[in-house]
Amino acid sequence: MILKAAIPASSGHLLDELQSTLTHGTVARRVETLRRVTDLFINGAIDYSDEQVGLFDDVFQCLIDHIETSAKMLLANRLAPIDTAPPLTIRALAFDDVIEVAGPVLSQSARLDDKTLIENARCKSQAHLMAISTRRTLSGAVTDVLVQRGNDDVVRSAVNNPGAEFTERGFTRLVDRAEGNDDLTASVGLRPSVPRHLYLKLLAKASATVRQRLEAANPRQVAEVPTAVKEATRRARSATSTITRNTDIAHALVKSLYDDGRLDERQVAAFAEAGKFDEANASIAALANMPVAIAENMMVESRAEGVMILAKVAGLSWPTVRTIIRMRDELSGAEPTDLMASQDTYERLRPSTAQQVLRFHRMQQNAPSGPVPRA
Repeated sequence: MILKAAIPASSGHLLDELQSTLTHGTVARRVETLRRVTDLFINGAIDYSDEQVGLFDDVFQCLIDHIETSAKMLLANRLAPIDTAPPLTIRALAFDDVIEVAGPVLSQSARLDDKTLIENARCKSQAHLMAISTRRTLSGAVTDVLVQRGNDDVVRSAVNNPGAEFTERGFTRLVDRAEGNDDLTASVGLRPSVPRHLYLKLLAKASATVRQRLEAANPRQVAEVPTAVKEATRRARSATSTITRNTDIAHALVKSLYDDGRLDERQVAAFAEAGKFDEANASIAALANMPVAIAENMMVESRAEGVMILAKVAGLSWPTVRTIIRMRDELSGAEPTDLMASQDTYERLRPSTAQQVLRFHRMQQNAPSGPVPRA
């Protein structure tokens, strides 16, 4: 009786057939009944209420428990594109061990939310992860798992998916995985949302071939880079000429803190400790009354003197400077700085001398005056 609420009266002859099939039908009969019920659902999917879809869900699950894999494959391909497909059936298909069954719904079905996709990605095969990586859109929470568990093919597929988003944690793992892998390095480098401090680290370790590929893909960016800059960290500096959305957000945060009088040394140290290059750089620039661009160039120099000059003008203590230097070394992939020698240099550096050096940088780079975070 309950199926009458979902199946139109004109198709009521299916009721007796369905009841008989579920009770003692052969596999072949179940498959044929499944086909007819699927046709019925698809033809009226846009008009069914949630309750009616739920009833179809019950029927589908009863049938797919006793049919061949080939029939489940067909069902998955037919239901995957339908936004209102029965959710429990879609979930059952998505977690099927046979990828030919799970693949269509994992790659297409809008019924699968992030929680379900993450659960699937954490326990199923690499083929399942590959199917997920091809979805039209992917949240950062999902790609975090793909990058963590996926093999090289899965990771490359996710990175090359224009609808995929990545968290900073995900980008950090990608940069680590990309070392020695030219294809992955190039793919990550072409993502428009990669944080600049991670781009620094990526390019510092990139091969000449990869740098050429990135330059060919970004001729406008390359035109802004001095051709004489050849060493790895200076090549990395060239990547910072592109302001990403995440960078804009970081600068806006620093500006808000500065305008509210809440930007202090403790906040700078917290940014550096968390590896937040853009926030730390913009904060030092604001406290030193320098443009962000100049501060950034000094921050990524091969030696640590630039960091110490900025920090001295900003009035930062050595423990904070040490944290900043460690952040910079880690993100750029450079050799660790001699901190004992740097501490001695920093403590002997006079604020007036640091101010003179900054004035020189202003003149040399012909930069506008005033810190960007307050612009």
